[in-house]
Amino acid sequence: MMGRAGTGPDKSLAIATTPVPVEETGKTNIPSHLYKLVEDLIDPEKRDTALLELSKKREDFPDLAPILWNSFGTIGALLQEIVSIYPLLSPPRLTTELSNRCCNALALLQCVASHPETRTAFLNAHIPLYLYPFLNTVCTFRQYEFLRLTSLGVIGALVKMDDSDVITFLLQTQIIPLCLRIMDNGSELSKTVATFIIQKILLDDQGLAYICHTFERFSTVSDVLRKMVLELVEHPSVRLLKHICRCYLRLSENRHAREALQTCIPTQLRDNTFGEELKDDSERLTRKWLQQLLRNIGDIPPDNAASKVPQ
Repeated sequence: MMGRAGTGPDKSLAIATTPVPVEETGKTNIPSHLYKLVEDLIDPEKRDTALLELSKKREDFPDLAPILWNSFGTIGALLQEIVSIYPLLSPPRLTTELSNRCCNALALLQCVASHPETRTAFLNAHIPLYLYPFLNTVCTFRQYEFLRLTSLGVIGALVKMDDSDVITFLLQTQIIPLCLRIMDNGSELSKTVATFIIQKILLDDQGLAYICHTFERFSTVSDVLRKMVLELVEHPSVRLLKHICRCYLRLSENRHAREALQTCIPTQLRDNTFGEELKDDSERLTRKWLQQLLRNIGDIPPDNAASKVPQ
């Protein structure tokens, strides 16, 4: 297993399901040509076209995920696409064509990750660990950024389900330091998705307890959030600011973290630096989060009438 020690994923865990022929998956409202595309995934000569077409159609057919997971050889074929890219990561030799092909495979894994019938099996097979080498890259070329962003999308789809088992799994891996590094050095879009993942981990009780268990863990997260706030002064992003505010607010709900935040929270969150960015009605929730954060750390008097903070 990769994550704790940084070794490669256990390939014996690649397929943790009983293979079933495509025609026996029992899903209705799926056109026959889609089944044919799934079958084509195990044919190296037809796989590229099948990956492209299925990735385009995945959102139109919610039941595609169980078909992919239960069809003979399909997940193995997707993982083969992923591991074939590893040798091209360092030194950087990845072409745009190969990156796009791999991203199409990742997009199919994302639909498997987000489907309630396949999510648990997806985790039990430790499939997310196959994506971590892509998250660990630092090359700024566009084809590598696409890989990072699409891989983050798979993890984001997992945490979006608010499933405690997902958080339990992720906390046993290196996802937090990987996301923090992307938050520190990534593109705006990658930073936004990585921050969303950290936010969803924090919103789970065990995730909050894990990050606040030691001052070192808390300060590592807090330092990255602080740096991001300072960067937003020069390069504003309301979407990114929203996730940062929610992370800070959740941290402030832990007693020890709340005490530390009283001295280490950025001045820019206290002095209305982002008032202009948050003035629209569409940012009402973010303003509420920020106000509650300042109440929690004692900057403004408690509001007895304040309702429970929305998630």
